Parts: sequence; structure tokens; C-alpha cells
Amino acid sequence: MKALIIGATGATGKDLVNQLLEDKDFEEVNIFVRKPLEIKNAKLKTHVVNFDAPNEWKDLVQGDVAFSCLGTTLKAAGSKEAQRKVDYDYQYEFAKNAKENAVADYILVSSYGADPKSKIFYSRMKGDLEKSVKDLRFEKVTIFQPGMLERKDTERTGEVLGGKIIKFANKFGILTQQKPLPTAVLAKAMITSSKIKSNGYSKIKLASIFSFADKT
Repeated sequence: MKALIIGATGATGKDLVNQLLEDKDFEEVNIFVRKPLEIKNAKLKTHVVNFDAPNEWKDLVQGDVAFSCLGTTLKAAGSKEAQRKVDYDYQYEFAKNAKENAVADYILVSSYGADPKSKIFYSRMKGDLEKSVKDLRFEKVTIFQPGMLERKDTERTGEVLGGKIIKFANKFGILTQQKPLPTAVLAKAMITSSKIKSNGYSKIKLASIFSFADKT
């Protein structure tokens, strides 16, 4: 299979790329990035693109399955408008290009609590993206809704502290539905999804992602 990835430089994206490069079912891994990854592999095809000009590279978005795991924080983006550009606009344009090029399978990393009617900006933004991707009517769409992610070498202080609190609570059977999810496990679940022969729309929520990653 030929994979297409947006968000390859993030924690989940890096794990996804590394796992796909090791997977014999994928003969080519195409990443769309602002700057190349420090990875050398014959299967890896790097496309350095301008995300503000999706029409310039739309013809490159051709393959069997597209993975979307792009995202930023409000702090890093600097404003809600800038964050929405990354978390909604860029991802939607990638999805639209994939659909126009007849990519059949689309896999999106969203967020726990995503809802276009939410009063919370982040949850509403993620909900808007889910709806927009669904409305493109791919042959198959799988949306993952993880909660708190466990990233390698993260600099997000709040995330590290929150993860420790939840893990401590988990020891006493508390907040078990919010168990921190390692990005490597999420990446594995996404790849598993791409190998399931089915059509239609499905949503995999936090509690199911761990067991889904163990499927063969």
C-alpha cells in the first residue's frame, strides 16, 4: 500500500512514520511537511510543501490511505485563529485533495470530546473537522478520539503533570477512562485500521484504542 501523511513531524506522526517504514504491507510512505524529517529510508518520500497553497501540491496527494495527525497548541500557535488554521484549515485542504484524487481510506486523529456544538473552542474546532471530513464521503473514514497523549520527550509541562496525576488516579481505579495514551499505541491502532477491509464511517473512542491497537 501507499501511505500519505500530514502531521509527520509531531509525536504521533513520527511514531506512525517509523512503524509504517517497518511494515511490509506498505511499500511507500509519503509525508507532507514544512521541513524534512531526519530519516533516511528508501520507502520514505518527503514532500516539502506550503500548507497555505494546497493547490500547488494537490496532485501529489495520491495513494491508498491518508493519515491525518496534524495539530498544534494554542500557546504555540499564538491565537485561536492561528490554531484553527493548522488544526482545521490545513487538515481539511489535505482531506479535500485526497478525496479529489480518489484516495479511498482516510484516517483522522481528532480529540476526546470533539463536538461542533461544544462551547469549548478546541472541542468545537475538532468537531467541525470531523464533520467536514465525514461530509467529503470517502469510501472509508476512521476517526480516533484519544484523550491525553503520552509523548516521548514532550516539553508540554501541563501534559506531563496531567499524565502523572491521571496515572496515579488509575492505580486506585479512578479516571480509568482517561488513561494516558502513548503515541506509539495510537500509531499502531491507526495502521491496524488501515488494514481492515470495510467501508463507511467509524469512530474509535479513547477506551477502545488500546484494545484496537492489539488487533491483527
